[in-house]
Amino acid sequence: MFLCNATLATMTDGYGLIEGAAILIDGERITWAGPEAEAPGAAAAVRRIDLGGRLVTPGLIDCHTHLVFAGDRAREFELRLNGASYEDVARAGGGIVSTVRATRAASEAALLEAALPRVDQMLAGGVTMIEVKSGYGLDVETELRMLRVARAIGRARPVRVVTSFLGAHALPPEYAGDAAGYLSARVLPALRAAHAEGLVDAVDGFCEGIAFSPAEIALVFDEARALGLPVKLHAEQLSNLGGAVLAARYGALSADHLEYLDEDGARAMAAAGSVAVILPGAFYTLRETKVPPIDLLRRHGVRVAVATDCNPGTAPMTSLTLAMNMACTFFRMTPQEVLAGVTAHAAAALGLADCGRIAPGLRADLAIWQASHPAELSYRIGATPLHARIFGGRLDA
Repeated sequence: MFLCNATLATMTDGYGLIEGAAILIDGERITWAGPEAEAPGAAAAVRRIDLGGRLVTPGLIDCHTHLVFAGDRAREFELRLNGASYEDVARAGGGIVSTVRATRAASEAALLEAALPRVDQMLAGGVTMIEVKSGYGLDVETELRMLRVARAIGRARPVRVVTSFLGAHALPPEYAGDAAGYLSARVLPALRAAHAEGLVDAVDGFCEGIAFSPAEIALVFDEARALGLPVKLHAEQLSNLGGAVLAARYGALSADHLEYLDEDGARAMAAAGSVAVILPGAFYTLRETKVPPIDLLRRHGVRVAVATDCNPGTAPMTSLTLAMNMACTFFRMTPQEVLAGVTAHAAAALGLADCGRIAPGLRADLAIWQASHPAELSYRIGATPLHARIFGGRLDA
């Protein structure tokens, strides 16, 4: 396939913009990209598609989602608008635990049926890769069921799925006040079982006062290390418990949320090469006022990714381009930063080097936009000017 008459945002050096450009694709891989006038002779022998000057970017990567769940939490949304805090809702038995009850009661087929419409919305917004976490089972059986559904999404739709085990997401009611018992009886056995079944690509946790302490998360990360699995962490969202420093000590792929990140955390992340994943949807839904320290991350050279955090409680959103707009508007990130944050840096947050940019040898996962400049993708509010997706070298118009 030869895509011609295009504007490329290769994301290889800033935007890496090339006008009057073309891309040559062979199978699932890009074999050449550059000015059309310099196209290799092989381009003349393959299918030619004129893009009419449209913008082509790497396919977008949503590197932090809780996409598989049952039920909704619209009532909690109303409670928060009437003054209840996130902690108030959680301590009253709502929040994550309410989704746990619904998810435990749902079959694998029902969870997949519920997830696919959300996936379709993401694909319609130019997404070609999604990270999916467990964490709404909080028992061995349901955690495994969620991960199986995540894998099934990748078979049911033209999208690449990466999974994260998030057993250390919250304490289930039956283990209230007994985090040590929960971790030893459920989280670690579920992690071992998920790994044995080939269901887990990385291990995550929620390090927060309403969830797990750094010492408790370290027990999970020790098991991940023993199994040869990379880690990531929900850190510094509601307070600063030193989660980012802990994550960096384990060479984490990413630390996510980070509203309360401090200098020590940013320095540790930079030294470890951990990516900061910024989640403006949760900031927006919870009506937070403490913004992530983007200038601090810039100063220390920490790569910043952006994701939807799609989940039923604190970020019921599926639009990655809306998350891009929010990151610009709320956090003063630039359009170039947020596009890198949903392409090259999002790939790094998942530990992947074969996607997120347009370059020879990388996967031909691309988004073709009704746009002429990359800034349009974060400029628009609630509108996705997608023309077509290419996934694994196949056109999905």
